[in-house]
Amino acid sequence: MHALFHNKVLVITCLVWAIAQSVKVFLGIIREKKFNFKWFIGTGGMPSSHAAGATALATTCGLQAGFGSVLFALAAFFALVTMFDAQGVRRSAGQQAAILNQILDDIYWKGKIETERLFELIGHSPLQVIVGGILGIILASFFYRIWS
Repeated sequence: MHALFHNKVLVITCLVWAIAQSVKVFLGIIREKKFNFKWFIGTGGMPSSHAAGATALATTCGLQAGFGSVLFALAAFFALVTMFDAQGVRRSAGQQAAILNQILDDIYWKGKIETERLFELIGHSPLQVIVGGILGIILASFFYRIWS
């Protein structure tokens, strides 16, 4: 267990993810003028913590093992797939949820059905992914350098 907490790549990746999630919560508080715990554990929003964590993993792997290493190649490919999924597939699912919720609203107000709303904020816009990715690279590089 001791070695786990001294794993520079793991600790920095988790730290960057937590910072990105915290930024998302902070921006939500400013925008909504209230705190919502779902912002910390939920998906979607600015910046993408998926992109930040994945790019932090790739960056620290590159800094530790070399940018020509197999480890970096695996982490970089994982980051690309994660970011594509965050802004592609999951965003489309969120848009579909929004449309289904509108349909449910229309049906509900006509008195024909009562059901729970679907969660819409599950994906990211391309800008949210780009900002998350840049945040991940910058923070991972910073923390890696101060760790050394």
